Amino acid sequence: MSATLHRSLAPLVVSVAPGSPAALAGVVEGDEIVRVNGDEPRDIIEWQMATDEAEVELDVLRGGLDLSMSIEKPEGAPLGIEVSSAVFDRVRTCDNHCEFCFIYQLPKGMRRSLYLKDDDYRLSFLYGNFTTLTRFTEADLERVVTERLSPLHVSIHATDPDVRSHMLKNPRGAMSLRWLRALLDHDIVVRGQVVVCPGVNDGAIFDDTMAGVLDQYPELDSVAVVPLGISKFNGEDAMRLHTRAEAAAMVDAVTDWQDVFSATLGRRMVYAADEYYLMAGRPFPDAERYDGFPMHEDGIGMARTFEREFHGHAVEATGPQRGFFAAVDAPPNPAAYTGLRTAVPCGSGDDAATGGTTAAATAVSLSPRRTAPIGVLTGPLGAPVIQPLVDALGRDDVRVITVTNEFFGGNTGVTGLMTGDDLTRTLADQPDGHRYLIPDVCLSDDGRFLDGVTVSELPRPVEVIATDGIALRAALEGTS
Repeated sequence: MSATLHRSLAPLVVSVAPGSPAALAGVVEGDEIVRVNGDEPRDIIEWQMATDEAEVELDVLRGGLDLSMSIEKPEGAPLGIEVSSAVFDRVRTCDNHCEFCFIYQLPKGMRRSLYLKDDDYRLSFLYGNFTTLTRFTEADLERVVTERLSPLHVSIHATDPDVRSHMLKNPRGAMSLRWLRALLDHDIVVRGQVVVCPGVNDGAIFDDTMAGVLDQYPELDSVAVVPLGISKFNGEDAMRLHTRAEAAAMVDAVTDWQDVFSATLGRRMVYAADEYYLMAGRPFPDAERYDGFPMHEDGIGMARTFEREFHGHAVEATGPQRGFFAAVDAPPNPAAYTGLRTAVPCGSGDDAATGGTTAAATAVSLSPRRTAPIGVLTGPLGAPVIQPLVDALGRDDVRVITVTNEFFGGNTGVTGLMTGDDLTRTLADQPDGHRYLIPDVCLSDDGRFLDGVTVSELPRPVEVIATDGIALRAALEGTS
């Protein structure tokens, strides 16, 4: 027998599709895939490209035994294996120390994986995570360009080197945007983000950043402008919530810069998060001003998208990813393989492509009768979006229930961060026998909220539905 092939970071098989090429070759759950076609895959990107071949050679470690398997299949056909993670050679962690980082604001005692602070371009490609590029290298650039890992998502925050370095609390922040320029030079699609911290990078500095984008990075696909999130565990005195006036000023600034970009580049380029309009008490822009909703996943145009879906103006649902914790809880799927292959990786399922949960595919209907009064549970930022839609139905048997986020506190109001503890507290005050709807965006694939509570532990039966307007309308009409 050859020397042991064991490598602790080898992808672990978590499921094998019955009747698939892998199953027929003898691959079983628990196998460690040490090599594919003689190479050690670093991540699911390399795994997918290797297993797309018509002939696949696997070196497997099973219970201390080294096994080799040869698999023949049509080129591009799925192998039939789901592995345990998206990155096999360790996630590249972030060495910035941003005062506004939400990871620093998490309470103790949550799942260990939630505290992982990544700055990995692969997770940017796979899940839409934002990278600052402070740990990006020439080798990374070569791989991104060669394998066309596009789009990537880059945190800009400020184009002034000193301001950016100060915000990241990392001297490399001053120069790391050179990689952004290099990516754009090689026609990599890049979506940018600016997290606005009041008194730090708003006002004149924000204008300077937009001018820098226009001058240095006009090829950017889009730029999302979002407010910082603050939990009650925030320990940074310099970080504070926006005032209503500051939020209104940001809406006005983004609108002004949209006009500038439209006049010079022929497109609006920059978009303000829905949260800014809610904070400022302003109406959301018309749907056409979102130019196809390029940054829907970053909270840009979600309200208008949800509205269009609810009223039947969208054929397909766009349901959001889990957002901040997408790479932590989502399967290692990555539908982002559009540039690499057309088939969805076997075992991941279509819901994994959007970060949705399996529970979302079919609503979990429990004991209340279908004609019972309905309570739609949502976060403080979701309530003002959903309430007008429900009101327009003219029904007195449907109510919107706002779930205040006491678990995180601060200005945490997004529905995706609702926890079981807060839902338990809210539902305990609601009447029994009603139908209660919750969106799948706040659940992991194993049906757990961020605080570890499961759906079955809630004090009232609930129905888990997909996080989109089509699913909500169907649930309200009893057709889901």
